[in-house]
Amino acid sequence: MAVLAAIVVFVGVLCVLDLILTVGVIKRLREHTEILSRQNTMDSAGIAVGEQVGEFAVPTVEGDLVGRDSLTGETLVGFFSPGCKPCQERLPKFVEYARAMPGGRDRVLATAVGSAESTAEFVAALTPVARVVVETADGPVGAAFRIQALPSVLMVAPDGDGRPVVTDNRVDLNRPAVAV
Repeated sequence: MAVLAAIVVFVGVLCVLDLILTVGVIKRLREHTEILSRQNTMDSAGIAVGEQVGEFAVPTVEGDLVGRDSLTGETLVGFFSPGCKPCQERLPKFVEYARAMPGGRDRVLATAVGSAESTAEFVAALTPVARVVVETADGPVGAAFRIQALPSVLMVAPDGDGRPVVTDNRVDLNRPAVAV
């Protein structure tokens, strides 16, 4: 009988230890989930919603000058690079979304990051639906939007003072573009 009581006590202590360890693991998982969710909300665009777009003025592939001052209405802005697999996957959705943008291609700015030769295919796909800029990774448009990773898709609109600010730094290309 004493052996049975000792076994029951041992199993009880073992269950209590297991419970304590499980609670500790759950607490750590919650902490890690919070850390990961914070990292996922840090967008590839370093610019946050509500922040003003930096100054830039660059020629498009068609020779027109585009800059911060040309972002006068709600504008879709995208950054893509041909060496980036996620960029290649998101490009068709961006083109489809841009095609449906109210205001047409004047309300879409796309930046192809790379050399003119390497971005030719992207430029061909984007030109019918957007004003397209080709620049290097450290170019002025990327700097104005503080781009940290590619692809990046943002929505920009004028604030109360007419200055372009980011209204969405995580545009969902799976939903249709609609006028706001």
